[in-house]
Formats: sequence, C-alpha cells, structure tokens
Amino acid sequence: MFRPHALAVDIDGTLTDRKRALNCKAVEALRRVRIPVILATGNISCFARAAAKLIGVSDIVICENGGVVRFEYDGNDIILGSKEKCIRALEILERHYEIELLDFEYRKSEICLRRTFDIDEARKMIGGMGVKLIDSGFAYHITDSEVSKGKALVYVAERLGIEPESFAVIGDSENDMEMFEVAGFGIAVANADERLREVADLVTPSNDGEGVVEALEFLGLI
Repeated sequence: MFRPHALAVDIDGTLTDRKRALNCKAVEALRRVRIPVILATGNISCFARAAAKLIGVSDIVICENGGVVRFEYDGNDIILGSKEKCIRALEILERHYEIELLDFEYRKSEICLRRTFDIDEARKMIGGMGVKLIDSGFAYHITDSEVSKGKALVYVAERLGIEPESFAVIGDSENDMEMFEVAGFGIAVANADERLREVADLVTPSNDGEGVVEALEFLGLI
C-alpha cells in the first residue's frame, strides 16, 4: 500500500462537477487528512488561495497549470513561466480565430481562452514557439513549454524537503499528466480524460468529488 507524505489535488472536474459546484463530501474528507494537501489548478492564484481557505487545506497552491506557485507565508506569487511567449502565440491565433480571453489581466504566466476553436489545428499554428496549448476541459491555456503542474510539484516538494515520489496526486485532465509522471501514485477520478486514466495507478469508481473521497479512503488518509 502506498503511503503518501503529501497530497496534490486538482480542482475543476476533480473537486467540482461539470457545473463547477464544489463537492461538500470531498471537502469534509480533505479536512480530515493529516498530511499537507496542495491544490493544483489551471486557475489563477487568488482563486486557488481562496479555494484552499474555503476547503481548509494547505496554504501552498500550484496555479496556472504550474506557471505560478504560492506559499502563503511568503506573501508573493512565484512565477515559473513566461507570459510574453504566450502573448506572441496568441497574436498568431488571433489572425485565424475570434478569440475570447479569460482572466487575462490576472494571469501572470499564461493565457486562458474560451474553447471556441479547433485545438489540434491551433497547436500546429503555434508549434515551435516555445509554448503549448492545453485543454483543461473547461478552457484552453497557452502556457510556456518549460512549465507544467509536474515541474511545479517538484519545486514544491523541494521547498518542503520531501521527494516528489512521496506525493499522491488526484486529477481528471490532460493538464494533470505531468503530475502523475513525477508523483509516487496517481489517481484519476472516473470522469477523467482517457489519456490520464491510462497512466493512472488507480481510477476511482465514481466521478469528481465522490471519486476524491474514494481515493482518500484507498490511500488510508481518512
């Protein structure tokens, strides 16, 4: 049985349902976990920090798909990605698509877009620009190729003085793939992206928050 020393959990589609309603059973379960619980999300820092306080978990958060990390006791966002790279790629996409930006002024390392165009076609357009275009299931994100949730998890683990392999992670989307690769144990909730389910060490029987509770029970954390 894998015994984690810390836990990283995605938010949208994992702790929430498709309507972004937070699962209260998962919240109650996470509050009973006695190891550090870190939220890892594609969302912005202020959202992740508010969610962490609301849920009652660690004040360490991974945001913007790994482009930003926040340790609340530091009081500052640590920016790991280049938004300038993403803006150059955005300018290419704007020549071909009508783009709707999301939270542009609040994002420090990436650009978030409404899912209104063909992502595979768009990826070809911006190939070789040092960025990647990922689908969180809720939005598209232009991110620096050098960052990921996985690399951010390694960064956090080093700051905590533990190995990344001592983490268990729970997620649902392709932007969680790199976390699964560096962590010691990866759990996909039942509604997860097919590619994530293929690399997961465990797939829960239930969707989103119900699946999180099942994952915590399997790990012996509750």
